[in-house]
Amino acid sequence: MTTTPAATAALAPPDSARPALDWLASQQQAMAGLLEQIVNIDSGSGHEAGVRQVAALLRARLESAGIAVQTLPQPGWGECLLARVPGNAAGAAGHYQLMGHMDTVFPLGTAAERPWRVEAGKAYGPGVADMKSGLVLNVFVAEALARFGGNATPVHLLFTCDEEVGSPACRSVIREHVQGARAVLNAEPGRISGNVVNERKGSYHLHFEVKGVAAHAGVNPTQGASAIDAMARKILALHALTGCEPGITVNVGVVQGGMASNVVAPLATAHVDLRYTAQNDLEGVLARIQAVIEEESLPRTSGRILARTGTLPMARTPDALLQTYQRCAAQVGFAVEGEPTGGAADSGITSDMGIPSLCALGPVGGYAHSEREFCDLATFVPRAQALALTLMALG
Repeated sequence: MTTTPAATAALAPPDSARPALDWLASQQQAMAGLLEQIVNIDSGSGHEAGVRQVAALLRARLESAGIAVQTLPQPGWGECLLARVPGNAAGAAGHYQLMGHMDTVFPLGTAAERPWRVEAGKAYGPGVADMKSGLVLNVFVAEALARFGGNATPVHLLFTCDEEVGSPACRSVIREHVQGARAVLNAEPGRISGNVVNERKGSYHLHFEVKGVAAHAGVNPTQGASAIDAMARKILALHALTGCEPGITVNVGVVQGGMASNVVAPLATAHVDLRYTAQNDLEGVLARIQAVIEEESLPRTSGRILARTGTLPMARTPDALLQTYQRCAAQVGFAVEGEPTGGAADSGITSDMGIPSLCALGPVGGYAHSEREFCDLATFVPRAQALALTLMALG
C-alpha cells in the first residue's frame, strides 16, 4: 500500500506539539531513574512513611518544573498528592484529570528482598508496573506541558495512597478533587498486549462466618452440627452464582475453620469475591449471596456476613475519548485498542461520577501483584507522548 503525502501528514503530530514530544523523547533515562528510586521504597497500603517518601520524590520533580503541588494527609495511609498545570486558553471550563496510586500490595521489606533490576529492557521490582511507572509517566507529561504548553484546558494530577485496598479513605478525596473534570485519564499499567482499558469490572468482598455445634467426632458426632459441612455447601452454592448474569463471577478464596480433627467444627469463616460490570444488578446479586450465606444449609447451623467492602466498575469509555487517544498514539508510532478487564481501579469511582474515563495509559507491564511483575521500559516515551498529545487534542 502506498502512503500518500496527505495520509502521512494526517499521522504526523501538530508542529505546536513538537517541542514537548522531543523533550519527552530525551527523558527515558530520567524516567527510569525516578522509577528506580520509588520502586526501591516500600509503600504498601498502610505503610505511611513509605507512601510519604514516594510522594516527596514525585513532588520534588514536579516543583522543580514550577508546578504547584500540595499534599493531603490521610491518617493511617500516608498522604495524597495534588498538582495543577494551568491551561493556555483563558476561561477554559473544567480540567482534565491524570490519576494514579502510590500504594502497592507488597509488605514491608519486599524492596530490600528484590530491589529494582533491569533485564533485557524490562524493569522488575515491587510495584514497578502497578503502578509506579504510571506515576512517573504522569509526572513527566505534566512537566512537558508546564515547560512547553499546548494544553488549552488545565491538567490536574491526583495520586492517592489506598487504592489497593479499595480506597476506603481516598474515595472521598477523589470525589472532591476530580469533580468537574471533563475526562479522567488513569495511568494504570498498559496491558501486556499494549492495549488500554476501556471498561473495568467492580468488585465486592464479603467476610462471613458459619456457626455450628461442637461435639466429639468419635463419641457423639450426631450431637454436633458441622460448620465446615455447612460452609462447604455454601461454597458450592456461591460458586454456582457465577454466570447468573453476564459478567458476574463469584469466588470463595479464603476459608478457615474447625478446632481439631476429632471435633465437629463449631465455626468456619470465609472471604468471597464478587466481580460485576456496570450493567449488572449489583443489589440483586448481593441479595442472592446474602441468602446463601444466611440459609440454614445444615440443621442447627447459621451464617452471617461480618464485613463487606466494594470497588466500583468503570463503565465503557465513550468512543470519542478512546478514538482521540488512538489517533494520538498513531501519531507517535503505535497502534492500540481498548479492552475490558476484570480488575478494579479508582477509575471506577470517576466513572460512577459520570466522568468519561480511560484507563491503563501507563507504560506496558504485566504480572502485577507477583514476583514476576515487570515494566517494559521501551514503552515509556511513546506512551508519555501519546498521553501528552491526547491532552492537547482534547482542547
